[in-house]
Amino acid sequence: MHRSASHGIRAIVALGITLTLLAGCSANADDNAAQAPTVSSAVASATLPSAHVHGVGRDPADGALLLATHEGLFRYGPDGPTRVGPIVDLMGFTIAGPGHYYASGHPNMVRELPQPMGLLESTDSGKTWTVLSRGGQSDFHTLTQAGDTLIAFDGQLRRTSDHRTWSTGALPGEPRTLSSDPEGKTVLATTQTGLMASKDQGVTWAPIAGAPPLLQVAWGDARTVAGVTPDGAVAMSVDGAQTWRLTGASVPPPQAMSASVTKAGLEVLVVTEQDVLSSKDGTRFTTISK
Repeated sequence: MHRSASHGIRAIVALGITLTLLAGCSANADDNAAQAPTVSSAVASATLPSAHVHGVGRDPADGALLLATHEGLFRYGPDGPTRVGPIVDLMGFTIAGPGHYYASGHPNMVRELPQPMGLLESTDSGKTWTVLSRGGQSDFHTLTQAGDTLIAFDGQLRRTSDHRTWSTGALPGEPRTLSSDPEGKTVLATTQTGLMASKDQGVTWAPIAGAPPLLQVAWGDARTVAGVTPDGAVAMSVDGAQTWRLTGASVPPPQAMSASVTKAGLEVLVVTEQDVLSSKDGTRFTTISK
């Protein structure tokens, strides 16, 4: 669900709304309602800032760990997670470049935002967000940047190259995860019927024969892909998702997943109900969220 390459900022529609930091909000716990609660010890997990984590990744600017949650975006520092920006429900989240993110979801208590929020963009590391398009229309639960095209799903697969006008693609099945390779040449989608791939930025799709039934999938680099099955089995591909092997590792049911190349090499991140787990090869995982 994340890309490290930076993309130019497109024109923003006239209805775009820039948000400032909001604090002290509280609300209803329903993801589909206009409001949502702040973090409390009753709803947050033992080591995570929220019980509902929808996205994970590292900002390529400084390598900081980011969690997109039901209560907003959290950034991990030496003292643990700190909320960045407004308390909004970030259902979909992807990193487009250093300090540059796209997201979607619900406004919670932020009345200046439409419900649902449509496509959001932040170019200041999540401190403020701007509505680019489809405000009041789309709640994208998964999205990815593939080259110059953003691909997202709100009950219908949608594509945009200017972040304002959208076309649709024909994906058979609802994707749990969309993930593009760093060059935007191949996009993967995990569906109930199996792993699907697109070579034309989401216009057409074909199944990948022999792939395990993945719930989550994430590209680490142009050749390396990691995935997790519904029962927590970890799988890896080193040939661009053409062939797969189970690593023998198993993780608790994942809420979110990402992969990237850091200064230390490949890193696979998996968020469970309790922790953020990290691995260099998909074989051995350690907890990094405590």
